[in-house]
Amino acid sequence: MRAMFQFIIQSMAGLAGTISTWLISFFAFEQTFLLSSLFAVGGGAVVYLTSSQILDYRFVKSNGLTRREYKFIENNLKDAKQKISRLQKSLFRVRTLQHAKQNLEIARTAQKIYSNAKKEPKRFYQAEGFFYNHLDSLVELAEKYAYLSSQPAKTKEMEKSLRDTRQTVSILGETIKKDLHIMLDDDIDTLHFELDVAKQSINRTSKKNRRLSK
Repeated sequence: MRAMFQFIIQSMAGLAGTISTWLISFFAFEQTFLLSSLFAVGGGAVVYLTSSQILDYRFVKSNGLTRREYKFIENNLKDAKQKISRLQKSLFRVRTLQHAKQNLEIARTAQKIYSNAKKEPKRFYQAEGFFYNHLDSLVELAEKYAYLSSQPAKTKEMEKSLRDTRQTVSILGETIKKDLHIMLDDDIDTLHFELDVAKQSINRTSKKNRRLSK
């Protein structure tokens, strides 16, 4: 959503810069139509790129990060996006009804953690365990499980390996739920505070109304 919004603003700024540059070149400096058009393209490009830098700076600043920190987080999120895509493909290759619901929950939880960090980069630090350890383990085990479960003939050793792998995937699924809860702790605390304030306000209003009604 932010990327789309930023693209629209940059495009509008670039278009305005193109038109303004052409008008100034053609009428104020009396350049030819062709030269004015060339200057306009250059001017629009400069405005487009400048607005991109300004919007990125404001976004980084609003999240309380430095540009270096934001770049570091952005690179990690790019890697995480690829890993989550691999995770989803592996999970959905296993089509047994027995594990379908759990696989869907794991995929949704991983995607939600990524989306929260993408929307508010500073949240990345609240889920470092997910990005540095748990996601990698999940991807590796899910791919291994999908591969083994697709084999037509399974030995006892393969069956045991499948059960152990599935059990570990389940445990990691619960672990990343905790990662998500940690990421949302501040929101939950804020919600509780706002609820307490709202309840106190309602109680004061009720008491005041009761006094006025006597």
